[in-house]
Amino acid sequence: MTEKRMLPIIEVGDVLVSPDVFTQRFCCDLDVCKGECCIEGDAGAPVTVEEIDGIEGVLDTVWNDLSASAQAVIDKQGVAYTDEEGDLVTSIVNGKDCVFTCYDKGCCLCALERAYRNGKTGFCKPISCALYPIREKRLSGGTSALNYNRWDICECGRKKGEELNLPVYVFLKEPLIRRFGAEWYDELCFIADELKREGYI
Repeated sequence: MTEKRMLPIIEVGDVLVSPDVFTQRFCCDLDVCKGECCIEGDAGAPVTVEEIDGIEGVLDTVWNDLSASAQAVIDKQGVAYTDEEGDLVTSIVNGKDCVFTCYDKGCCLCALERAYRNGKTGFCKPISCALYPIREKRLSGGTSALNYNRWDICECGRKKGEELNLPVYVFLKEPLIRRFGAEWYDELCFIADELKREGYI
């Protein structure tokens, strides 16, 4: 077996892409994890000011899908707050659960995304949620960096990704296009093909 060569950080347009985005395999396995990412952690999901506007615009549509505790938090502090690191994040219940968590057959789902998938709204969910396990860091000068994040609760996603031989960047095709555009994603895939031919991945 040919040993893979060390892959450097790749620049796609004005985005720096970590090697793990190409080399790691991933596929969410909701049947196993039950959507635990919506209710674990100590802060909400990162959001932009524009996304807060989008969430507030669909709040009436998803309101009845939210728990009474979530509704109380939103009434008190709104759909988002500034966390300890100074970032805007979605509001949370009991120090961890996203206020937009809802449940269906024992699984945690996003009320925002469910309404969108059912054709009730035009806003899906924060791009930070859609891109996971990629995390985007906004840098100076309009540059962004994409890094792969390992979280223990996503072990089943890594296992399923390996079984399907599904690279992270392929699994996240839809949100990557949503965030950076189809032309950018095509360039990413072109670079991935080149890296395969050169023995990096």
